[in-house]
Amino acid sequence: MGAAENKKLIQAAFDAWAAGDGAAFFNILAEDVQWTVIGSGPVSRAYTSRQAFLDGAAKPLNAKLAGPIQPTVVDIIAEGDNVVLQWEGTATAKSGQPYNNSYCWVMRVADGKVREGTAYIDTALVADLWQS
Repeated sequence: MGAAENKKLIQAAFDAWAAGDGAAFFNILAEDVQWTVIGSGPVSRAYTSRQAFLDGAAKPLNAKLAGPIQPTVVDIIAEGDNVVLQWEGTATAKSGQPYNNSYCWVMRVADGKVREGTAYIDTALVADLWQS
């Protein structure tokens, strides 16, 4: 797959997520994805599989929220196997506080799967959510 196809893959997954399919993005992660969340918050670390990323980051984050994160794609840039996705995620914490985070994900896509990713997020906002 080339850059255009990789960009379409990511856009389609986020379109499906925005339409209510919360698993859409996770379904395009390779089983052995190498995913790193930058920072020093409760989900910041290197994950060595899709399941580890789900169990260590996605599920604990979703457990703190009253409903699913609503994603809005801001921009997608693709070159070769590399895709950079800038997006906004909004939700409400179970405590009632708003959760509005900005994300930048740098990914390597091969054979229709995300093989590597690095997530840049407001980890202080995530840490605050853990305290609520």
